[in-house]
Amino acid sequence: MSRGFGRLGGGANDSGGLYALAAPPLHATAPAPFTGSAGFRQSLAIRSWLGLSPDITVILFSQHPSVAAFAANFGSRLFVEPNIDFTFLGTPFFHSMVARTQSFKSDISVLIDPETILLPDFVSTLNYAYESENDWLLVASSRNVSYFPFNLSDDGKYWLKKDGKMVTTQEFQEILDQSPQWSLCEDRMLLAWNSVELPLHNGVLPPFLYGKGIHNQWVISEALSCQQRFVFDASWTISSLFFNDPENLSNQSGKESQLSGAERRSWESVGNSRLGSLYGSSFFLEVNYSGLANLVKCDRQYLFVNTTEKIVYPVTYERLSFWKGQIFHSWRLKKLMACVGGLKLLHRRLDCCLADQLKALPPLDFPFSLESLLSVIADKNKTVVLAVAGYSYREMLMSWVCRLRRLRVTNFVVCALDYETYQFSILQGLPVFNDPSAPSNISFNDCHFGTKCFQRVTKAKSRMVLQILKLGYNVLLSDVDVYWFKNPLPSLYTYGPFVLAAQSDEYKATGAINLPRRLNSGFYFARSDSSTIAAMEKVVEHAATSGLSEQPSFYDTLCGAGGSNRKGDDRCIEPETNLTVHFLDRNLFPNGAYLGLWQKKNVRRDCAKKGCLVLHNNWISGRLKKLERQVLSGLWEYDAGTRMCMQRWDRTKLTKPTRIF
Repeated sequence: MSRGFGRLGGGANDSGGLYALAAPPLHATAPAPFTGSAGFRQSLAIRSWLGLSPDITVILFSQHPSVAAFAANFGSRLFVEPNIDFTFLGTPFFHSMVARTQSFKSDISVLIDPETILLPDFVSTLNYAYESENDWLLVASSRNVSYFPFNLSDDGKYWLKKDGKMVTTQEFQEILDQSPQWSLCEDRMLLAWNSVELPLHNGVLPPFLYGKGIHNQWVISEALSCQQRFVFDASWTISSLFFNDPENLSNQSGKESQLSGAERRSWESVGNSRLGSLYGSSFFLEVNYSGLANLVKCDRQYLFVNTTEKIVYPVTYERLSFWKGQIFHSWRLKKLMACVGGLKLLHRRLDCCLADQLKALPPLDFPFSLESLLSVIADKNKTVVLAVAGYSYREMLMSWVCRLRRLRVTNFVVCALDYETYQFSILQGLPVFNDPSAPSNISFNDCHFGTKCFQRVTKAKSRMVLQILKLGYNVLLSDVDVYWFKNPLPSLYTYGPFVLAAQSDEYKATGAINLPRRLNSGFYFARSDSSTIAAMEKVVEHAATSGLSEQPSFYDTLCGAGGSNRKGDDRCIEPETNLTVHFLDRNLFPNGAYLGLWQKKNVRRDCAKKGCLVLHNNWISGRLKKLERQVLSGLWEYDAGTRMCMQRWDRTKLTKPTRIF
């Protein structure tokens, strides 16, 4: 079978010019940090893409500084997009990558592994696909090579041998022939589709983690099941390869590299498999891979072949017609089938790969201890932001998380009060731990202010704060109904040691803000020092014997019953521990009743005038009312339908023919 590389000068066609693209495709990838051997492999792969055509532009999804530094060497042909969803370890979400890619106006979209090298026949294959009158999804597997003695010229246009001579087609073919192993059960597959309004499949794309298994195969199986697009395998006409590296950690982020080997186990892959079994039809129905046509090239002619049904679909350059196939005479069919005689194996292995990963799943669980999680999460000041949440507040938790992500606040951690929240948080890529002493039977309760459930939950918060303080970390406790306009930590750091800075719950616009029972235990900053730890121990002990929530315990313990420890209008001093409690300026840290801010027509604008850093969505009864108020105010950051943070992406129009990998 001919694999038609064209002229392997790395981008030259038979007439000596650069390959032209029929349409400006949009391609995307998510590289690891550009360090070590992984950085070299990614650099070589990306340069191979750029060398295929001057039309090609590359966009990299990453938040790592080394990726931005690499992209700076290529000018306008290489962009970095950090504004998608990532896990706390820096792993991008596949569904967010796809959504961002589709937000651009482009004729073709392509997703590709960052270490996959492409050869020139990619351009000719994509051109043939673009000529189709149908909507299509192209998939292609890569070759796993252990020996690749070639490198690119400095301008990326020519593949060279060690002696500096250009590589011939025959020499490339020999390398591929020596590498029969296909990457079928990994995420090395290339996906490309014509970018029309028609979706790739029915339903929602789950929040898969990129590069952690399942997502490519899941998209293929769902696209085949819904039959909205013509799905075909171009592995035989697109020459792509990657290096065989048994210790390949190319998808390891900077934070992930801080973890031990045991902590980098397959929880991410287990999560993807679990999502694959929960969404779509792949878990419940046998996917009919016999419907997957194969694009091949025999005697310099492109053909679609279905090996199961023994049907050949002829292709002409002027207009492809996938669905109107012609069944060739038996003598010609035998000749063609001999040309493509290994394709059945491709279907069987793809089917086995997906089915195996969706069944008999181990439990979804983090391998991190609380100490190791904090060591990865904490900022340079050894500070963490702690949220405590149960399942009924999962959407508000995610809106809070999305807001912190937008503000580039990454040192937050979630304490899950139930197993449902714990699993939900893992699948959303959050740094989460379970509180083993949390009250039971709260998963689906409406734990709003004043309920017995609320009283039990609030006491779990102070216990967890105390535990983290004893581990040597400062804690900013923030309820998930606190909306952050800006990062408040720089302001809170101005309060020195032996000071607990807390929000005031006083609603009157004038007068003292440290009146009895006006300390809000839903937003406070506690340093890991001896006075604070001793004072928090007293709060936890008091709350354990109280029939109320923890908030009265905070005030009565630290400020004294009836406010006997008050100093001035905004402080208290606990006499035994000598801890100062500072009540925060309400213009900067307003509660939900202060100045009627939540009732303003434009809450964001009025809070900006006040200089608000945060705004607490309290002083309202009931979870649903709280949700409604926050959503209607425009201070909502999460789309529960897509399980993605809301992004302010513009529908970008590409000003020149571009392809983004």
